[in-house]
Amino acid sequence: MAMSPTPPARRLRLGLPRRVFSQVLLMQVAIAAGVAILATGLFLAPLSAQLDDQAKRQALAIAQTTAAQPQIARDLQTSIPSVNGPVQVAAERIRKASGAEYVVVMNTHWVRWSHKDTTQIGGVVSTDPSQALAGRDVMDIDSGTLGRSARGKVPLRDAHGRIIGAVSVGIEYDSVRARLIHAIPGLFAYAGGALAVGAFAAYLLSRRVQRQTRDLAFSDISALLAEREAMLHGIREGVIALDRVGRVRLLNDEAQRLLGLDAEAIGQPLDDLLGPGRTTDVLAGRVTGTDLLTVRGQRVLVANRMPTDDGGAVATLRDRTELEQLGRELDSTHGLIDALRAQDHEHANRMHTVLGLLELEMYDDAVEFVGEVVGDHRVTAEQVTEKIHDPLLAALLVGKATVAAERGVALWIADGTRLPDRLVDPRGLVTVVGNLVDNALDAVAGTPHARVEVELRAKGRTAVLRVRDTGPGIPAERRELIFTDGWSTKKPPAHGKRGLGLSLVRRLAERQGGSAEVAEADGGGAEFTVVLPEALTDAGLGAAERRVPGPEGEPVRGPAPELVRQPDTFSRNTTDATATTPAEEESR
Repeated sequence: MAMSPTPPARRLRLGLPRRVFSQVLLMQVAIAAGVAILATGLFLAPLSAQLDDQAKRQALAIAQTTAAQPQIARDLQTSIPSVNGPVQVAAERIRKASGAEYVVVMNTHWVRWSHKDTTQIGGVVSTDPSQALAGRDVMDIDSGTLGRSARGKVPLRDAHGRIIGAVSVGIEYDSVRARLIHAIPGLFAYAGGALAVGAFAAYLLSRRVQRQTRDLAFSDISALLAEREAMLHGIREGVIALDRVGRVRLLNDEAQRLLGLDAEAIGQPLDDLLGPGRTTDVLAGRVTGTDLLTVRGQRVLVANRMPTDDGGAVATLRDRTELEQLGRELDSTHGLIDALRAQDHEHANRMHTVLGLLELEMYDDAVEFVGEVVGDHRVTAEQVTEKIHDPLLAALLVGKATVAAERGVALWIADGTRLPDRLVDPRGLVTVVGNLVDNALDAVAGTPHARVEVELRAKGRTAVLRVRDTGPGIPAERRELIFTDGWSTKKPPAHGKRGLGLSLVRRLAERQGGSAEVAEADGGGAEFTVVLPEALTDAGLGAAERRVPGPEGEPVRGPAPELVRQPDTFSRNTTDATATTPAEEESR
């Protein structure tokens, strides 16, 4: 029976651990051990040299003490080298008393008179004593007949100071090395203690790093950083991070686009970058809440801010401009549907009236009734187009008149209204007029004899708009507050929050170098005035002469009628897609 081959053993993989805690601890301990070993080595190197120097000085001191004894000099001159000679006896006594390896006394011919090894007495020394015989003290480490030793050599002088020989003393080098080795355990004990303290400090540091990195591996952290960069710069939502003092520390591409900043904004204070305003207050946390609306340039932004543990914050920004426009279109569509429903009901009543007149055979009255209804409707639309030559703006006012009639409000076009068809930005002006008319309709709702008056004048390239109402008016202390982003006291509509319409009006005016102000109207109520210096082009016909359709379709010339008020017969034009609903009432 064949045996199946056994699988090969798996190879062991050696390497660093993956966790940050383990890696940091291992690296810190390795560093501490390396520092301890290096410090020990750096200490031992000078210690060895110091011990050598001490041994040489000790040998020199013994040699000097020996040479200073006059009896030895006299014995050297009066005796011969022998084992029991007076020089040998004196030298051995000094050697044993000092613990030296040897004490050698020699004459000027290098012949020994003393030595530890008595067989060497009478022989010539193995090392050169010429420097000592020349009168100089010598310290060195050298090898001789007794091995390696630390040596000291001095001249030996007689009573008259003449050099008659030399004294050489040696300290056994093994004893120096023994002292060095004896000192090593103590050094290792100190090094071990330092290593233990370093390891404990490394453990504490590693635990802190583990908590801060949530025990991730360095590769995981690197991957997270790469993924964060890709995510922040890839999402279509603005992200801006601030430190505890309000400086920008992170800004992704979408936030740069929405706020009109660049990458150089990182590290700069937020207040210096954006300037004073609601957007700065929201991002800095001075205005609190969720899904806060703000306007930056021509963009409607939704901001949310989340504080971080280090005292900073991360704010997210969403571009709600298109959604806000769609919401206004939805509101306008709902108003149009309500107006059409009311007209349908009114049309049914009129048809019933015509049917009754016909059944009663009151044919002349029926013809007169139909003529009045049709004629009123035609004259009303013609009166608007005679004064307002831009089709979008004229359609807006006709539609607003229908809404006003449904709400029981009289919408008037002022006598002096004249606006030629040469607008630079028709949709922008439609937004301004729609917002102000909606605010006025909200302000006069439910009041007796409610009326809203619109006046549009052209002076060269400048367009001046005034919208007056008979509402309760706006207190003087709130006339600037109502132009603030997001300020509103009304219930939000279905598509979002209020408080943007008047802010957009002022921003559109300021973008063209104009202004938007509010004051008290004559007779009470509020009067909004918007000046747009660059609203008209130079080309086109003047305001005094403009061809418009006549009552029967033929062209006519001349001034427009004084006012427009046929609310029950106004038609609604569906081009009103930019009207807004921020409230004038909210500041009353």
